[in-house]
Amino acid sequence: MNNLSPKRLLAPLLAVALCALLAGCGNRANLQVGLNDADANEIVTLLSRYGIEAHKAPTKEGVTLTVDAADIARATTAMQAAGLPRRALSDLGQVFKKDSMISTPLEERARYIHALSAELESTLQQFDNVIAARVHVVLPERIAPGEPIQPSSAAVLVKYHGTVDEDTLLPRIRQLVASSIPGLSGEGGRAKVSVVMTASVYTAPVIEWTNVGPFRVQAGSAMALGLTLLGMSLLCGVMLVGMLFALGRYHPGLAAWFRSHFGKPPAFSADGAPARE
Repeated sequence: MNNLSPKRLLAPLLAVALCALLAGCGNRANLQVGLNDADANEIVTLLSRYGIEAHKAPTKEGVTLTVDAADIARATTAMQAAGLPRRALSDLGQVFKKDSMISTPLEERARYIHALSAELESTLQQFDNVIAARVHVVLPERIAPGEPIQPSSAAVLVKYHGTVDEDTLLPRIRQLVASSIPGLSGEGGRAKVSVVMTASVYTAPVIEWTNVGPFRVQAGSAMALGLTLLGMSLLCGVMLVGMLFALGRYHPGLAAWFRSHFGKPPAFSADGAPARE
């Protein structure tokens, strides 16, 4: 009878263990790249509320966020509803930074309108529950010689989540925008500020958490984790029995240890095998 070598005996067990290890590792997908630390931390905090685990990885271009490939759609929807990552806004210092010696009046006017809009958008986002804001500013301008000057006006879009008292917030937004744009002071100026408010349509699912042994997981994943832990325990038991069998079969010192402690070698050892006629 040909005896199997230890390598050939342990190879199937190692293959099973490797497959189990690989099965526990999900595929990761890039969610966002080139983020700064503040935006990355804000996204990680948001996704954790929805039970989505995001990992940060620093790169030369910035921070890269990865999530499980199965969560990419849900994570993207949650970020869009929360207005993340936030649009980069230029302040007055950045817009009016001198890149050339001479600027035309048109360039100066365009930069001023852009800077004014960006400043107002940044300020409006400081209101509670406001996740995004856009402001379009029209400054006094004469369309053609002899024509009357077009008065100032502004159009504002505010996106919010949760519950917002629009009757209270709308007058405050109009007052803030009108006070920041030349030519819109007074009651007549506030009337020329158009404000549109829209609520985020994404509703976060209710996530229930439970404990499975030392692990805290979502309630929907508790059974799968329990079965996985049970399978891994059984696998470890089978591997342990296989290792003992292999050691007892091919290691004479183990049989001698059993004989010295129990009076006879184990039944699966070479010394304990029945003699063949």
